[in-house]
Amino acid sequence: MTATTTPAGAAPSMADQVTAAFARRKLFAFGIPAVILIYLTYTFFAFDILGLAQRARMDNAAVLLSDFWSHKTHVTRDNRSGEVTVAIEGETKGTYPDGMLPDWVTMNGAVTTIDLGEGHLITYDEAGARYVVPGYGTVDIRSEDGKVAMTAPQPLPEWINASDTKVTVTTDAGRFSYSRSKVDTFKYQPGWELFFFTLDSPFYGKGPLELAGLALWGDRVDPDRSNAGYIVSEVWTNKMWRHGDVLWAIFETILMAFLGTAGAALIAFPLGFVAASNFMPVRAVRFGIRRVFDFVRGVDGLIWTIILARAFGPGPMTGALAIVITDVGSFGKMFSEALENIDDKQVEGVRSTGANAMQRARFGVIPQVTPVLLSQVLYYLESNTRSATVIGAIVGGGIGLLLTQAIITQKDWEEVAYYITLIVLMVMLMDTFSGWLRRRLIKGQVA
Repeated sequence: MTATTTPAGAAPSMADQVTAAFARRKLFAFGIPAVILIYLTYTFFAFDILGLAQRARMDNAAVLLSDFWSHKTHVTRDNRSGEVTVAIEGETKGTYPDGMLPDWVTMNGAVTTIDLGEGHLITYDEAGARYVVPGYGTVDIRSEDGKVAMTAPQPLPEWINASDTKVTVTTDAGRFSYSRSKVDTFKYQPGWELFFFTLDSPFYGKGPLELAGLALWGDRVDPDRSNAGYIVSEVWTNKMWRHGDVLWAIFETILMAFLGTAGAALIAFPLGFVAASNFMPVRAVRFGIRRVFDFVRGVDGLIWTIILARAFGPGPMTGALAIVITDVGSFGKMFSEALENIDDKQVEGVRSTGANAMQRARFGVIPQVTPVLLSQVLYYLESNTRSATVIGAIVGGGIGLLLTQAIITQKDWEEVAYYITLIVLMVMLMDTFSGWLRRRLIKGQVA
């Protein structure tokens, strides 16, 4: 049987067309996955994924995660003066006053005894310090000839780091550090200590029932104000957690997002008519407005934030302006596209009544695009609430600034967890509010 050939210049046969179509599909079916696989292989080696995995310090990650839900108390002795201080997170605001100590710290003259639990016992005295580690022995440290000398069972385990200037012992019960200038013991405990009341508050250490009794019928702690008002004031002005400042920062973040989103929508709405082909017949004007939208949308919001912070200085309003500029481009594009897709029949119906251009827009155009525009604006309000957190870290406003400050200190990780929790709750609240408002304004539902 002889094969059929297509004469030169003749149109391909149906069989040839089907064969060519299958060949193209096979090329796409195998070629695209092959390109993706090659790219992933390249990125695997280019970004040194194996090296990244080897450099990962999971022990540091575990410490960081534990710091999110726990606090540490510092017991510090100045080796020059002999003064011993006990402070939560090592802060002056969390220092135990004279006559008040945690039950696991005992002071008897120049001797300080720290019971970390499960047999871990640390002693400070004029000779130096000793750490009794169950199952290992005693680590005895002292200063000799300007150097740090240590006596401990050999060989040294990996959880003891020793040099002529410093000795560090890290166990599950806590961490101990000795240098020529001072000796520190850190005890980790669960919970966010001093979250409601600081150590100098008359309400510190009281349980919920006792506080309720004081607030309702107890004798006044301060004759000039009620106990309930005093309790609220102590929580609001907490020097460690600064609840009043934090809630004001949350308000600033929400205000930044609201002003930026609303301002961008108000500016983009009339410009959307200018950029829509069915409302602006002059092509050059449409082209120019659309390129402006592309430009302000193409530059990332963080770049606008840095530029505006340099021009106008730090502050929440600078962050709101950055959101305005960025969202004008996005809103302008979406609004113009929504206007170009309206139903002309409704506009013609309004025109038949003798309405002018303004009335046609009011009764024929805006009712059609309002649901789409409101939905987009409310969605961006949710998104900008998250963005305002990052922008606030740059312009110095809102919860983002507090979060950045807590991260920079490298020690207040429980505050970082607190701020992150509030940010998540804030976003959830804005999402719920946005959904309710969307149903109320667009669908006419009350609930």
